[in-house]
Amino acid sequence: MAQKIQAVKGMNDLLPVEQKDFKLTAAFWQAFEDTVNRWTKRYGYRQIRTPIVEQTGLFVRSIGEETDVVGKEMYTFADNAGKTSLSLRPEGTASCLRAVVEHDLTYNAPQKLWYMGPMFRAEQPQKGRYRQFHQVGIEALGFEGPDIDAEIIAMCADLWAELGISEHLTLEINSLGNREERAAHRAALVAYLTAHENELDEDSKRRLKTNPLRVLDSKNPALQSICNAAPRLLDYLGEASQQHYAGFKALLDGLGIQYVENPRLVRGLDYYNQTVFEWTTDKLGSQATVCGGGRYDGLMEELGGRSTPSIGFAMGIERLLLLVHEYGRLNADVVPDVYVMQQGEGSTLAAMKYARELRAAGYDTAQYSGSQKLKAQIKRADQSGAHFALIVAEGELSDGTVTLKDMRGTHGQVTVPAQDLIQTLQQWKSE
Repeated sequence: MAQKIQAVKGMNDLLPVEQKDFKLTAAFWQAFEDTVNRWTKRYGYRQIRTPIVEQTGLFVRSIGEETDVVGKEMYTFADNAGKTSLSLRPEGTASCLRAVVEHDLTYNAPQKLWYMGPMFRAEQPQKGRYRQFHQVGIEALGFEGPDIDAEIIAMCADLWAELGISEHLTLEINSLGNREERAAHRAALVAYLTAHENELDEDSKRRLKTNPLRVLDSKNPALQSICNAAPRLLDYLGEASQQHYAGFKALLDGLGIQYVENPRLVRGLDYYNQTVFEWTTDKLGSQATVCGGGRYDGLMEELGGRSTPSIGFAMGIERLLLLVHEYGRLNADVVPDVYVMQQGEGSTLAAMKYARELRAAGYDTAQYSGSQKLKAQIKRADQSGAHFALIVAEGELSDGTVTLKDMRGTHGQVTVPAQDLIQTLQQWKSE
């Protein structure tokens, strides 16, 4: 027997049933996708789809060469000709904005865009962190004021409420100011951390040389006192940045959205400025962040487009659905409305025709395939969870009748004229 080939570590199959080590099913996933489609439409966002492979330079330029994502986690390879370095996308914003710039989508008007799809990072897999993971992303391009910042927060809050997980998520916010303010803070932070360099762990020492702001994001308990006493970026904000941040908070207060100000919240990508935020939970172990984002007002220009104020966020679908699976609600039922069975000579073709008629009338219809006796077919119908069963029997073909069975209600089993099939089902379903 040939040796089995298994999936790549950290890249999961989505099956019709739960797996021992991965509880999310394809039906649960599809129910979430349907919810996202309705949710984004309500807010006026339009979908964009981009390739999963991009030129490596796109991520180096947008995310930052010294970030952990680019430096350690990207899947990068040469194309067949060996002339171009390509990478599997590690996040969606850069790809989305590359497409916007390339096709000049913001030429006439601002854009509200959303996307959903797989991302790739070479990380150590664990619960809620995978090498192929999936994100839903929102990008609002061409909006300058704090009102759009508050709107996308409200948008998230609406989704959490719909999924039944609001009480398990905390909104953390901060402001990173503009480029000049960040540079002034960076200089003060580097001086402070250099004075404490002997107390830093090896990862923080590396970040001190490459991306010092990320040192503040360290989860090492031994470094918390050092991080807490570090210079705060909020103290370096100018008047315009302070007004934007204050306006953002005032709108959240007015909408009744609770938040926690976290001066150490910096996000992991270089392109952020002004408003940043994360929705976190304590229900997924160390993988606390379910959704995060912020402003990136300079990124469009960095990628060759016009200067465009922009804000967005991404949520990790796997983490979010693990939370929903355990604590929330999502209707993932895939049971048919009608289960069609057949018995006797000539009944198979007739059953297929009735099944097509039912589907055309809007009923999700499953049909038995095989040659088992009717008793076994009824057992299959019951296992399917179908609300109704249709029995097409040889003896009824000549007189144009069929048998309907109410599998979950009080109507029992009745024989009706074939032309009354849809009408009878509609009546039963409405009662």
